Amino acid sequence: MAESTQAAVATADSKVSGVPSPARYWLAAYTRARHEQQVAKQFEQKKLEYLLPTYERLARWSDRVKRSRAPLFPGYVFVQVSDAERVRVLETSGVVNLVARAGKAVTLAPDEIACLRTCCLQSHNIEPHPYLRIGRRVRVTHGPFAGWEGTLVEKQNSRRLLVTIEQIMKAVAINIDGADVEAIN
Repeated sequence: MAESTQAAVATADSKVSGVPSPARYWLAAYTRARHEQQVAKQFEQKKLEYLLPTYERLARWSDRVKRSRAPLFPGYVFVQVSDAERVRVLETSGVVNLVARAGKAVTLAPDEIACLRTCCLQSHNIEPHPYLRIGRRVRVTHGPFAGWEGTLVEKQNSRRLLVTIEQIMKAVAINIDGADVEAIN
């Protein structure tokens, strides 16, 4: 396991009997606050395949700046299990529950897992960003429109946002980099 990626390559032992192995699904395990590393270590001990994407962050104190690793998705560790192994995940110290909808665990799609694996490999090039929904009120934080507020109308692509600006009493749309806006509560 490469220390910088924080991705497990441990897989469950496959049985070499004539019986096909049970179907395995990727699930998101919701953890207690700041327990992602401990949960990941326990998954490794249990020989479960897991992903814990991390990023490099700078922590600033009054006397120094420290570079450290933090979970890209705080409170979540992604794990691949069969239906029978879900209990082993839930019995893991620090795991609160599996992410579920209507009482049924939500499985992650293969393309989502591919994205998570890429995040693990590119941990020095990524950082978390607030999740912005269309229709949400946002405030521009940087650039020539700093301080303006509007409604997120459309996401053109991963780098550009289209926002209506209401201060001039007209619906004006401008392209703004996603890193230059924040959600308004």
